[in-house]
Amino acid sequence: MSEPSPEVYEQGKGMDAHNRAMREIRSRRSETYDPHEPTRVWIDEDRTPGGVYDSLTIILNTGGCRWARAGGCTMCGYVAESVEGGSVSHEALMDQVEACLDHEREQREADEDPCGLVKIYTSGSFLDEREVGPETRRAIAETFADRERIVFESLPDFVDRSKLAEFTDHGLATDVAVGLETATDRVRRDCVNKYFEFSEFVDASEEAAAAGAGVKAYLLMKPPFLSESEAVADMKRSVRRCAEYAHTVSMNPCNVQRYTMVDDIYFEGGYRPPWLWSVVEVLRDTADEDAIVVSDPVGHGSDRGPHNCGDCDDRVQRAIKDFDLRQDPSVFEQVSCECEPTWEAVMERETGYNMPLTR
Repeated sequence: MSEPSPEVYEQGKGMDAHNRAMREIRSRRSETYDPHEPTRVWIDEDRTPGGVYDSLTIILNTGGCRWARAGGCTMCGYVAESVEGGSVSHEALMDQVEACLDHEREQREADEDPCGLVKIYTSGSFLDEREVGPETRRAIAETFADRERIVFESLPDFVDRSKLAEFTDHGLATDVAVGLETATDRVRRDCVNKYFEFSEFVDASEEAAAAGAGVKAYLLMKPPFLSESEAVADMKRSVRRCAEYAHTVSMNPCNVQRYTMVDDIYFEGGYRPPWLWSVVEVLRDTADEDAIVVSDPVGHGSDRGPHNCGDCDDRVQRAIKDFDLRQDPSVFEQVSCECEPTWEAVMERETGYNMPLTR
């Protein structure tokens, strides 16, 4: 990947030192990708305000997140999977959508209906017209107009009621997922290197509401430079603040992705992904909030993903998935492990200037 440079849009945003470091790290990528093939597609099950749906998740291969190409977030390596050059044609993107529909048809029984929920990601902002142009956006709205609900991700800058109306006017329940990461502006700026403030997330939620759309907030559990206990406390605060503006809060434990600052820090022994017990602690403590609170620990059980001791990781992951669907914290009473005292010691003793205490 050639070393990207910030465009006018990105200049003066984020921390210059973080952006310079991230641009150099991202330039190490050498892989190339087919603009006619989606990055990833799978079928799962998700809880929404309308109930539990079978979900078709699509990750379109675009030219990549505009902010990531300027440097971007310290933990996000998704831009490394994007097409070189910054843009993908309408025809190529619709080929990707068709490939995802083919996958859905292959995975489901002949007499089954299509998935009621469609989630579309671009590893950036679906509403950024440099990534997904107006023609493509409208064609996607038409393609999925017969589904019950659609979710797509965007930075708050691009949330516009007229764009959302292209979906809501079809009678399609529409949600904008915003990668807020944390409700704490200092943590978002210094640890994640995201440039916007919580107030801009609030503005985006109001813009979505004006179009009859909902908001889903994505939070990041344990960005770099926070201790385990600091990360847990930040997530509890963030979930509670987000519940005022978003009907769903998805807490994503950080995993170590290639071509990121977190990867470099991890390689030098300076970062450990969060404990799964930390995820449980946040979910249990915020279960009474007036929002659906879920978590999807990607890469659970691996050294580069959220993990405990190795023996209990799968059991705890299953309990988390069960909680996501049922929203019942009693599921966590059914899992325990001898590693819990170690996690408790980490929570008590680990500090931001002397971590990690364990691997």
